[in-house]
Amino acid sequence: MSILEIIAGVLLIACGVIIIMLVMSQQAKTSGMSAMTGGSDVYGEMQSRTADAKLAKLTKYAAIAFVVLTVIVNVIALLAK
Repeated sequence: MSILEIIAGVLLIACGVIIIMLVMSQQAKTSGMSAMTGGSDVYGEMQSRTADAKLAKLTKYAAIAFVVLTVIVNVIALLAK
């Protein structure tokens, strides 16, 4: 394994962890169980829309970076053979 493969692999793992954190920090699109019990948070819903939009955009960019890094890691591995 070359240094370049190791660096690319570490970046790929870091990007995966970032995607997981971004997805876990987003609000659910549906109300789920709270709708059945009558729970509603109108103020919090209006306040978090912009934050969710930013998180969604960051998630898209992180996913694109993940795919690009995956291709780069595979190309590096093929060239190393």
